[in-house]
Amino acid sequence: MKKLLSYFTKGEWALYLSSLVLIILSFAIFDRSNYLTLAASLVGATSLIFNAKGNPIGQALTIVFSVLYGIISFTCAYYGEMITYLGMTAPMAVMALVTWLKNPFRGNRSQVTVNKIKGREWIIMFLLAAAVTAAFYFILRALNTANLIPSTISVTTSFIAVYLTFRRSPFYALGYAANDIVLIVLWVLAAIENISYLSVIICFVMFLANDVYGFVNWRKMERMQTFLAQTDGN
Repeated sequence: MKKLLSYFTKGEWALYLSSLVLIILSFAIFDRSNYLTLAASLVGATSLIFNAKGNPIGQALTIVFSVLYGIISFTCAYYGEMITYLGMTAPMAVMALVTWLKNPFRGNRSQVTVNKIKGREWIIMFLLAAAVTAAFYFILRALNTANLIPSTISVTTSFIAVYLTFRRSPFYALGYAANDIVLIVLWVLAAIENISYLSVIICFVMFLANDVYGFVNWRKMERMQTFLAQTDGN
């Protein structure tokens, strides 16, 4: 327990605990019935703080969150979200977990080695994202997916996020931050019909804050790892 308490900084504990408190409070005020949503939100928040540290535990929790969120999306007819998280995010989280475990920084399995993506790969990633988006648009339209356009955009941002996570790039967090914004819009639209979904909106607002911090911390990790590598070289 002492080791766990010292693993996170005071700022990280403040971010994590405030996320949990707001998620629980919003559930108690606006929902009080969909405990699966509460469970998914708490698991998701926990996965993000570990991901921000580059810890593979975060990817293991992402798998659990993806399954729970896929079920929730199905109940709202957000088939794009369901297919994305169950068919793409969860499998990619499994691959990312394996990759992160295989690339520990200096043998420390609690921190992955940060990777730098070069220009050509960025082009390939965006071309793949465009192809996935086009394919999903027609699939989601055929399924009569609610709020088709934002649901399709969510597929795009999710693909970019999971790809960058798999490739161990700090920019994975910005991909997820973009996805959080799209999801906030989606669930605002759902909340217009059912106010209980306000708790989901608050959940993704907290996810956005955590993902922004994740990018900041990964850039810090990148600089630290680069410095140590240069020091070893000298």
